[in-house]
Amino acid sequence: MKLESALPLLRQNPIVPVVVLNRVKDAVPTALALLEGGITSAEVTFRTPVAGACIEEIATKVPDITVGAGTVVNKKQAREAINAGAKFLVSPGCCRKVAKVANSLQVPLLPGVASPTDIMHVLDWGVDVVKFFPAVALGGLPLVKAYLGPFPQLKVMPTGGISLDNMGDWLRHPNVPAVGGSWMCAPKLIESGSFSEIVRLSREATEKVKGFRS
Repeated sequence: MKLESALPLLRQNPIVPVVVLNRVKDAVPTALALLEGGITSAEVTFRTPVAGACIEEIATKVPDITVGAGTVVNKKQAREAINAGAKFLVSPGCCRKVAKVANSLQVPLLPGVASPTDIMHVLDWGVDVVKFFPAVALGGLPLVKAYLGPFPQLKVMPTGGISLDNMGDWLRHPNVPAVGGSWMCAPKLIESGSFSEIVRLSREATEKVKGFRS
């Protein structure tokens, strides 16, 4: 098994918002707010029953957003997400059944890793970039640097505890092409219809990325 690489996608999208949607009607306004703020990707999580419908709404109506599916924990969710239009999958852990679906449909997968055993497991799938989760709680960038000793080829997208304040530390590392975070589109902002605040926070994040990458 040789999974499609997520690396080109992440290099184009250094910030991957983790989006939790409880209502289908919020999908397009959230995507448009992210886009207005300069963010061109969204990871819609399968933590809610409307995730598939929300992915389809974004994929159909906001094509400038590269929409993916997060919290994919089984092959049923993987198929539903891809059929809805997801361009990439993200898992909190490593599930071979999810990987097989991603491989068969040629969709990039970022499996979640938290240990050297996890990393060795997913390297067998031909993965070149992984989700490191929960990033800060596990030990943050120092732990990732330690893992890169035996696995120097690995690229990492950290998620969990990432914020405007610490994302620069991560993105300056050559093995971190992107970070995942939810601060710019927290569920309370979406549910209260505070889309202008999502625009502001997204713009703040993208401007910061431009600043330290220049």
